[in-house]
Amino acid sequence: METKVVNDVTLTRKLTFNDSVIEKIAGLVCRNVEGVLSLDGGMMSELADRFSKKTDPTKGIDAEVGEKQVALDMDATIEYGADARKIFDEICERTQRAIKNYTGLDVVEINVNVNDVLTKKEWQAQSAGKKDEIATDVADDRVQ
Repeated sequence: METKVVNDVTLTRKLTFNDSVIEKIAGLVCRNVEGVLSLDGGMMSELADRFSKKTDPTKGIDAEVGEKQVALDMDATIEYGADARKIFDEICERTQRAIKNYTGLDVVEINVNVNDVLTKKEWQAQSAGKKDEIATDVADDRVQ
């Protein structure tokens, strides 16, 4: 919370973010990391995706948002043969930068659970050849 004097009037100001906003930013960023095939939610998320043309950008991500800090948990399917450590480092770096640029919040914890590895061919067969449409919709260099 911040207090500011404007024209001799004291104004109290506070900017907050819903968890879903932080989850969405992280989801958009992570889907653009090479080697991440998808972020995966639970059974309800999978069921909801069957009735939607686009993937929910918050799928597979849980955020805890405080006044100044953020903690994230993610579940991901990555490409078989890719270096999981490199993918993880890229996820952390890009996610921290994007959330800081958009919100001013500091990401203090990122946990990524790799729940599956698939070849691109296997993944395309499972997803009927559709990569998350969201990943190609993002054209903002602040989240790249």
